[in-house]
Amino acid sequence: MSSDHFVGTGAGLMPEVLLIHPTVHEDRRGTFRETFSEKRLRVEHGIDRDWPQDNHSNSHANVLRGIHFQLGAPQGKLVSCMLGSIFDVAVDLRPDSSSFGLWVGTELSRSNGLQLWIPEGFGHGFLVLTESADVTYKVTCLYQAGSSRTLAYDDPSVAVAWPINGEPILSEEDARGLSLDDVRELLTAAPPDH
Repeated sequence: MSSDHFVGTGAGLMPEVLLIHPTVHEDRRGTFRETFSEKRLRVEHGIDRDWPQDNHSNSHANVLRGIHFQLGAPQGKLVSCMLGSIFDVAVDLRPDSSSFGLWVGTELSRSNGLQLWIPEGFGHGFLVLTESADVTYKVTCLYQAGSSRTLAYDDPSVAVAWPINGEPILSEEDARGLSLDDVRELLTAAPPDH
């Protein structure tokens, strides 16, 4: 495991966020990649979780999704880009963490095959860098309606260096993202996860 592909204010400061390099087998027919092995994640990376849900999104160029987090039922996410390319970001949103508000980002693409493990307690967002992108993520908790919140992608306290070419395309919810101060207040007032 290496973090040589991370950029951001939290690069090297958030060992919980892992960049995973799956083995790719290539021959004249194409490639084969094991995208998920519960045993590999547990033994090689110390990630021992239940995985009750898989998600898939397809997005167009300059779509920015996030930065999403959950109240009461936080989700850990194993993120892969199966087609195209994205700039994937994790923001530490654990109120008592010394790295609260810091971020790391990396490019995930079909060609590099990298995966990003984003543990519970972190916000997640991504920007599509190609004409379109298919993103898959396994999550550690079922989606619960009403638990999702958004940190503003452009909050100056976080200052994610998105490689945006023009204006990002946002959902209405993402366009109304909260400030980092508001997120801290919300998370501090929220009941414990358990």
